[in-house]
Amino acid sequence: MATHSENPLIDTARLEAVLTEFARARDWDSFHNPRNLLLALTGEVGELAEIFQWKTDAEAEAIMATPEAEHVRQEVADVFLYLMRIAMVLGIDLDAAVRNKIEMNARKYPPKQRD
Repeated sequence: MATHSENPLIDTARLEAVLTEFARARDWDSFHNPRNLLLALTGEVGELAEIFQWKTDAEAEAIMATPEAEHVRQEVADVFLYLMRIAMVLGIDLDAAVRNKIEMNARKYPPKQRD
């Protein structure tokens, strides 16, 4: 769901509209349920992980300077889009969820005090 915050960290309204129309035009809404979207997301995360599988740390860190960079970008986009659709289907305001999680993490992991 689009955020209503004045200064959103993540403003998803336009993306939600595009994804809604994309799915509607293809009659995919009946397939875009939480289970199917989660399975699709898992598959895309697997495809992203496969790019890095068996690479050394140095190779993985340098991958965006290789011909595989475009493949990485496409898989990251796929992961993001499926995650967005899951949030939409479940009615999750990603901006609110992200803000809340950052606040929780800030309390859980306070900065170390320097001497």
